[in-house]
Amino acid sequence: MLARILLLLALLLLPGTLRAEATPAEKARFASRLTIYLAKGPADVCGPGCDRWIAIEGEIDREAALRVRRFLATVKDLQRPIYLHSPGGNVEQSYAIARLLRSRKAIARVGRTIATACAAGTQADAACLKLKNASGEIEAELTTYRAMCNSACGYVLLGATSREVAPDATMAVHNSRLVLAFAGRPDPAAVAEYRRRRLLAADRDRAAFIAAMGISRELDSLIRTVKFESLHVLTRSELYGFGIDTRPLAETMWRLEKGARPFISKMAAVKKESAASFRTMEWRLYCESKNRVPLLFMGEIDAAGTGQRTIQMAASADLSKHAGGPPVRFGKYEVWNGAVDPDMVKAVLASHSLQVRETTPEPEGKADVTRFNIDLTGLPSVWTQLGTSCTSATTAPAKAWPANPLQPTTWTDTPWTAGPLPNASAAPSAAAAP
Repeated sequence: MLARILLLLALLLLPGTLRAEATPAEKARFASRLTIYLAKGPADVCGPGCDRWIAIEGEIDREAALRVRRFLATVKDLQRPIYLHSPGGNVEQSYAIARLLRSRKAIARVGRTIATACAAGTQADAACLKLKNASGEIEAELTTYRAMCNSACGYVLLGATSREVAPDATMAVHNSRLVLAFAGRPDPAAVAEYRRRRLLAADRDRAAFIAAMGISRELDSLIRTVKFESLHVLTRSELYGFGIDTRPLAETMWRLEKGARPFISKMAAVKKESAASFRTMEWRLYCESKNRVPLLFMGEIDAAGTGQRTIQMAASADLSKHAGGPPVRFGKYEVWNGAVDPDMVKAVLASHSLQVRETTPEPEGKADVTRFNIDLTGLPSVWTQLGTSCTSATTAPAKAWPANPLQPTTWTDTPWTAGPLPNASAAPSAAAAP
């Protein structure tokens, strides 16, 4: 009898949709239909020797997978990276798109594509979408800052064989919601039973999909605990531990921050070999003043470290050009604030990396030394933009250079503007990209 009721109910229901998506306020910044297009930008914008990429953005609608399949069939360059920026949408479609990416052994990253011709608009208005949906490549800029791949978009990212989530981008997860549309007036008990079975099947499908993508089943366990009405932003340790982004050193692009006192910055999340956690750091270069360029380093203090740490930074093209010293502690953070001369700036701009060495004294005269390299790809272009911004800023009232730039005040949505590092595990606000 129950089987007949469920069969009748299935006939009365329009196809159910399993959705994982953001709030209406968050979705307002995205097109309601997934958009796929080719983009090109400045040299090295998407990595060394890379200036072309595939942009996939907007809500994942019910026909998205078919359009992605047709689009990718025309792109023969399998090494062209894919940048995702989406609040989520249809879960079944995201699985299908993920499998398409896996068949291509795709490179996928979380990033925002900013079409040059749409710079004055929202990037999702009718005129801009018409441009993006036309054939050919779009002139654009690329940034990971405030980029998101949330909810169902996360499943798309899992399909790629190479996955990257920059420290200033987010991947957020939550449980899905089953949306049912009725054609008729079915029995409420039968509806409840149908819903229960569909949700159980959805849980099995998700677990099987995550396992097939080679991701830890702990991700599925976490998703089950997050209500649809909420979002959990994956921490760097979770991204690494689940096998989503397995880089022990994850970096942002170099980014220009305009304003009364412009600067360029890069953030990095660094994992020590002996620890499971990551430390987030940031480097800033400000406008040149009296043949000196202010350089600021900020980072989370290693909880396992003891003693006064020393940081040294050297240009890979000329190791004699270096800067650094003991940073000053502010609560859970440390700051080194100094300046470098034009010769070091030239050496840095000519280098492929900034070699960083952190030394922490230990008992019995020993020292714990951590070394890593910060990628300088894209820095020369952003440095030129900084010069232009510095000239423009001279006509605006400039803020005094703070003797104590890192104050223990509330975190703002611009990294390091007035407070400590963001809490990546906190739920995103409506103002910032989740």
